[in-house]
Amino acid sequence: MTIKKTLTIAGSDSSGGAGLQADLKTFEEYGTFGFSALTTIVTMDPDNNWAHGVTPIDAALVREQLKTILSGGPVDAMKTGMLGSIEIIQATREAIDKHGLKNVVIDPVMVCKGEDELIQPENAEAIRDLLLPVATITTPNLFEAGQLSGLGKLKTVDDMKKAAEKIIELGAEYVVIKGGKALESDKAIDLLYDGKEFTLLEVEKVDTDHNHGAGCTFAAAITAGLAKGLSVPDAVAKAKEFVTAAIQGGFALNQFIGPVWHGAYNHAEDRVE
Repeated sequence: MTIKKTLTIAGSDSSGGAGLQADLKTFEEYGTFGFSALTTIVTMDPDNNWAHGVTPIDAALVREQLKTILSGGPVDAMKTGMLGSIEIIQATREAIDKHGLKNVVIDPVMVCKGEDELIQPENAEAIRDLLLPVATITTPNLFEAGQLSGLGKLKTVDDMKKAAEKIIELGAEYVVIKGGKALESDKAIDLLYDGKEFTLLEVEKVDTDHNHGAGCTFAAAITAGLAKGLSVPDAVAKAKEFVTAAIQGGFALNQFIGPVWHGAYNHAEDRVE
Protein backbone atom coordinates (compact mmCIF):
# COMPACT_ATOMS: atom_id res chain seq x y z
CA MET A 1 0.00 0.00 0.00
CA THR A 2 1.34 3.44 -0.98
CA ILE A 3 -0.18 6.39 0.81
CA LYS A 4 0.36 9.72 -0.90
CA LYS A 5 1.69 12.60 1.20
CA THR A 6 0.21 16.08 1.16
CA LEU A 7 1.38 19.26 2.88
CA THR A 8 -0.37 22.46 3.86
CA ILE A 9 1.52 25.58 4.90
CA ALA A 10 -1.27 27.62 6.37
CA GLY A 11 -2.90 29.32 9.30
CA SER A 12 -4.92 27.75 12.07
CA ASP A 13 -8.66 28.43 12.09
CA SER A 14 -9.77 27.64 15.63
CA SER A 15 -13.37 27.31 14.44
CA GLY A 16 -12.28 24.25 12.45
CA GLY A 17 -13.93 25.16 9.16
CA ALA A 18 -11.08 26.76 7.24
CA GLY A 19 -7.29 26.99 7.34
CA LEU A 20 -5.09 24.01 7.98
CA GLN A 21 -7.93 22.27 9.83
CA ALA A 22 -9.98 22.25 6.62
CA ASP A 23 -6.93 21.17 4.63
CA LEU A 24 -6.13 18.19 6.84
CA LYS A 25 -9.75 17.04 6.91
CA THR A 26 -9.91 17.23 3.13
CA PHE A 27 -6.59 15.42 2.71
CA GLU A 28 -7.92 12.59 4.88
CA GLU A 29 -11.18 12.34 2.93
CA TYR A 30 -9.10 11.94 -0.24
CA GLY A 31 -7.07 9.14 1.33
CA THR A 32 -3.80 11.04 1.61
CA PHE A 33 -1.53 11.57 4.63
CA GLY A 34 -1.52 15.22 5.56
CA PHE A 35 1.27 17.30 7.08
CA SER A 36 0.87 20.87 8.31
CA ALA A 37 3.24 23.74 8.93
CA LEU A 38 1.50 26.36 11.07
CA THR A 39 2.04 29.95 9.93
CA THR A 40 -0.55 32.02 11.77
CA ILE A 41 -3.22 31.68 14.42
CA VAL A 42 -6.59 33.21 13.60
CA THR A 43 -9.12 33.90 16.32
CA MET A 44 -12.52 35.60 16.48
CA ASP A 45 -13.79 37.58 19.45
CA PRO A 46 -17.54 37.12 20.08
CA ASP A 47 -17.34 39.90 22.69
CA ASN A 48 -16.11 42.39 20.07
CA ASN A 49 -18.43 41.86 17.11
CA TRP A 50 -16.48 38.76 16.08
CA ALA A 51 -13.38 40.81 15.28
CA HIS A 52 -10.57 38.76 13.78
CA GLY A 53 -7.17 38.39 15.41
CA VAL A 54 -4.30 37.30 13.15
CA THR A 55 -1.05 36.32 14.88
CA PRO A 56 1.84 35.19 12.66
CA ILE A 57 4.27 32.52 13.83
CA ASP A 58 7.97 33.37 13.75
CA ALA A 59 9.41 32.47 10.34
CA ALA A 60 12.28 30.55 11.95
CA LEU A 61 9.73 28.22 13.57
CA VAL A 62 7.96 27.76 10.24
CA ARG A 63 11.32 26.73 8.75
CA GLU A 64 11.82 24.20 11.57
CA GLN A 65 8.37 22.72 10.92
CA LEU A 66 9.13 22.36 7.22
CA LYS A 67 12.50 20.80 8.02
CA THR A 68 10.75 18.21 10.18
CA ILE A 69 8.07 17.47 7.57
CA LEU A 70 10.44 17.18 4.64
CA SER A 71 13.11 15.16 6.46
CA GLY A 72 11.49 12.04 5.02
CA GLY A 73 11.66 13.32 1.47
CA PRO A 74 9.40 15.41 -0.76
CA VAL A 75 5.63 15.24 -0.47
CA ASP A 76 3.43 14.33 -3.44
CA ALA A 77 1.63 17.67 -3.44
CA MET A 78 1.48 20.81 -1.32
CA LYS A 79 -0.61 23.92 -0.85
CA THR A 80 -0.32 27.24 0.85
CA GLY A 81 -2.94 29.20 2.71
CA MET A 82 -2.59 32.21 4.99
CA LEU A 83 1.15 32.83 5.26
CA GLY A 84 1.24 35.77 7.64
CA SER A 85 4.47 37.58 6.73
CA ILE A 86 6.94 38.19 3.94
CA GLU A 87 9.50 36.13 5.86
CA ILE A 88 7.14 33.14 5.93
CA ILE A 89 6.50 33.53 2.21
CA GLN A 90 10.26 33.52 1.67
CA ALA A 91 10.63 30.39 3.84
CA THR A 92 7.94 28.67 1.77
CA ARG A 93 9.71 29.46 -1.49
CA GLU A 94 13.01 28.25 -0.02
CA ALA A 95 11.45 24.89 0.89
CA ILE A 96 9.92 24.49 -2.57
CA ASP A 97 13.26 25.18 -4.24
CA LYS A 98 15.44 23.16 -1.86
CA HIS A 99 13.30 20.04 -2.01
CA GLY A 100 12.17 20.35 -5.62
CA LEU A 101 8.53 20.19 -4.59
CA LYS A 102 6.02 19.48 -7.35
CA ASN A 103 2.24 19.83 -7.58
CA VAL A 104 2.37 23.21 -5.86
CA VAL A 105 -1.02 24.78 -5.16
CA ILE A 106 -0.86 28.43 -4.16
CA ASP A 107 -4.04 29.61 -2.47
CA PRO A 108 -3.28 33.33 -2.08
CA VAL A 109 -5.27 33.97 1.09
CA MET A 110 -5.56 37.72 1.62
CA VAL A 111 -8.70 38.21 3.71
CA CYS A 112 -10.52 36.48 6.55
CA LYS A 113 -14.10 35.31 6.23
CA GLY A 114 -16.44 38.22 6.78
CA GLU A 115 -13.69 40.77 6.17
CA ASP A 116 -13.13 42.84 3.03
CA GLU A 117 -9.71 44.39 3.54
CA LEU A 118 -6.27 42.92 2.95
CA ILE A 119 -4.85 41.30 6.08
CA GLN A 120 -1.28 42.35 5.21
CA PRO A 121 -1.10 44.34 1.95
CA GLU A 122 2.66 43.81 1.62
CA ASN A 123 2.15 40.04 1.48
CA ALA A 124 0.16 40.19 -1.76
CA GLU A 125 3.20 41.45 -3.65
CA ALA A 126 5.46 38.78 -2.12
CA ILE A 127 3.00 36.02 -3.05
CA ARG A 128 2.87 37.37 -6.59
CA ASP A 129 6.64 37.65 -6.97
CA LEU A 130 7.87 34.60 -5.03
CA LEU A 131 5.15 31.95 -5.18
CA LEU A 132 3.19 32.34 -8.41
CA PRO A 133 6.29 31.61 -10.55
CA VAL A 134 6.55 28.13 -8.95
CA ALA A 135 2.81 27.39 -8.83
CA THR A 136 1.35 24.43 -10.63
CA ILE A 137 -1.96 26.15 -10.03
CA THR A 138 -3.12 29.16 -8.05
CA THR A 139 -6.65 29.39 -6.66
CA PRO A 140 -7.63 33.02 -5.95
CA ASN A 141 -11.16 34.11 -5.19
CA LEU A 142 -12.59 37.16 -6.96
CA PHE A 143 -11.06 39.63 -4.52
CA GLU A 144 -7.64 37.96 -4.61
CA ALA A 145 -7.68 37.64 -8.40
CA GLY A 146 -8.45 41.33 -8.64
CA GLN A 147 -5.50 42.12 -6.40
CA LEU A 148 -3.03 39.84 -8.19
CA SER A 149 -4.07 40.99 -11.65
CA GLY A 150 -4.26 44.66 -10.76
CA LEU A 151 -7.78 44.85 -12.20
CA GLY A 152 -9.55 45.53 -8.92
CA LYS A 153 -13.12 44.37 -8.41
CA LEU A 154 -14.20 41.56 -10.76
CA LYS A 155 -17.92 41.43 -11.51
CA THR A 156 -18.36 39.24 -14.58
CA VAL A 157 -16.97 36.12 -16.23
CA ASP A 158 -15.28 38.36 -18.79
CA ASP A 159 -13.57 40.19 -15.91
CA MET A 160 -12.42 36.81 -14.57
CA LYS A 161 -10.97 35.87 -17.97
CA LYS A 162 -9.00 39.11 -18.18
CA ALA A 163 -7.67 38.58 -14.65
CA ALA A 164 -6.75 34.97 -15.41
CA GLU A 165 -4.71 36.04 -18.41
CA LYS A 166 -2.74 38.51 -16.32
CA ILE A 167 -2.18 36.01 -13.50
CA ILE A 168 -0.84 33.39 -15.91
CA GLU A 169 1.68 35.98 -17.08
CA LEU A 170 3.01 36.04 -13.50
CA GLY A 171 4.23 32.47 -13.86
CA ALA A 172 1.59 30.02 -12.67
CA GLU A 173 0.94 27.07 -14.99
CA TYR A 174 -2.80 27.16 -14.29
CA VAL A 175 -5.16 29.51 -12.50
CA VAL A 176 -8.64 28.76 -11.25
CA ILE A 177 -10.57 31.83 -10.13
CA LYS A 178 -13.21 31.01 -7.56
CA GLY A 179 -16.28 32.99 -8.50
CA GLY A 180 -18.47 30.89 -6.26
CA LYS A 181 -21.69 32.59 -5.27
CA ALA A 182 -20.25 36.10 -5.56
CA LEU A 183 -21.13 36.57 -9.23
CA GLU A 184 -24.62 37.77 -10.13
CA SER A 185 -25.80 34.47 -11.53
CA ASP A 186 -27.92 31.51 -10.51
CA LYS A 187 -24.78 29.41 -10.93
CA ALA A 188 -21.71 29.03 -8.74
CA ILE A 189 -19.03 29.64 -11.35
CA ASP A 190 -15.29 28.97 -11.25
CA LEU A 191 -12.95 29.63 -14.18
CA LEU A 192 -9.92 27.46 -15.05
CA TYR A 193 -7.27 28.79 -17.43
CA ASP A 194 -4.07 27.15 -18.68
CA GLY A 195 -2.75 30.01 -20.75
CA LYS A 196 -4.59 28.82 -23.86
CA GLU A 197 -8.08 27.59 -23.00
CA PHE A 198 -10.76 28.73 -20.58
CA THR A 199 -12.94 26.15 -18.83
CA LEU A 200 -16.03 27.16 -16.85
CA LEU A 201 -17.08 24.98 -13.95
CA GLU A 202 -20.71 25.66 -13.11
CA VAL A 203 -23.17 24.20 -10.62
CA GLU A 204 -26.42 25.48 -9.19
CA LYS A 205 -25.85 27.84 -6.28
CA VAL A 206 -26.50 26.36 -2.85
CA ASP A 207 -28.81 28.68 -0.92
CA THR A 208 -26.87 28.82 2.34
CA ASP A 209 -24.64 31.04 4.42
CA HIS A 210 -22.87 28.00 5.82
CA ASN A 211 -19.89 28.14 3.48
CA HIS A 212 -17.02 29.02 5.82
CA GLY A 213 -13.91 27.25 4.58
CA ALA A 214 -15.15 26.58 1.07
CA GLY A 215 -12.15 28.21 -0.59
CA CYS A 216 -9.58 26.42 1.56
CA THR A 217 -11.39 23.12 1.07
CA PHE A 218 -11.49 23.57 -2.71
CA ALA A 219 -7.75 24.25 -2.89
CA ALA A 220 -6.98 21.36 -0.54
CA ALA A 221 -9.08 19.01 -2.66
CA ILE A 222 -7.14 20.06 -5.77
CA THR A 223 -3.90 19.38 -3.87
CA ALA A 224 -4.99 15.91 -2.82
CA GLY A 225 -6.23 15.14 -6.31
CA LEU A 226 -2.85 16.05 -7.77
CA ALA A 227 -1.13 13.88 -5.16
CA LYS A 228 -3.29 10.96 -6.24
CA GLY A 229 -2.18 11.39 -9.84
CA LEU A 230 -5.04 13.37 -11.37
CA SER A 231 -4.31 15.92 -14.07
CA VAL A 232 -4.89 19.55 -13.12
CA PRO A 233 -8.23 19.81 -14.99
CA ASP A 234 -9.45 16.52 -13.48
CA ALA A 235 -8.28 17.51 -9.99
CA VAL A 236 -10.13 20.82 -10.29
CA ALA A 237 -13.30 19.15 -11.57
CA LYS A 238 -13.35 16.63 -8.72
CA ALA A 239 -12.57 19.36 -6.19
CA LYS A 240 -15.60 21.28 -7.47
CA GLU A 241 -17.78 18.24 -6.75
CA PHE A 242 -16.16 17.76 -3.34
CA VAL A 243 -16.61 21.36 -2.19
CA THR A 244 -20.16 21.56 -3.56
CA ALA A 245 -21.09 18.58 -1.39
CA ALA A 246 -19.30 20.20 1.54
CA ILE A 247 -21.29 23.41 1.12
CA GLN A 248 -24.55 21.46 0.83
CA GLY A 249 -23.67 19.79 4.14
CA GLY A 250 -22.74 23.01 5.93
CA PHE A 251 -24.17 23.84 9.34
CA ALA A 252 -24.40 26.68 11.85
CA LEU A 253 -21.49 26.75 14.29
CA ASN A 254 -22.17 30.00 16.11
CA GLN A 255 -23.83 33.38 15.57
CA PHE A 256 -21.16 34.45 13.07
CA ILE A 257 -20.20 31.51 10.87
CA GLY A 258 -21.33 28.17 9.56
CA PRO A 259 -18.62 25.87 8.23
CA VAL A 260 -18.82 23.50 5.32
CA TRP A 261 -18.90 19.80 6.18
CA HIS A 262 -15.76 18.16 4.85
CA GLY A 263 -17.13 14.65 5.22
CA ALA A 264 -20.16 15.21 3.00
CA TYR A 265 -18.68 13.90 -0.27
CA ASN A 266 -17.85 10.53 1.30
CA HIS A 267 -20.88 10.51 3.64
CA ALA A 268 -18.56 10.28 6.62
CA GLU A 269 -21.47 10.85 9.01
CA ASP A 270 -22.97 7.53 7.92
CA ARG A 271 -19.91 5.41 8.60
CA VAL A 272 -20.40 2.64 11.11
CA GLU A 273 -18.27 2.93 14.23
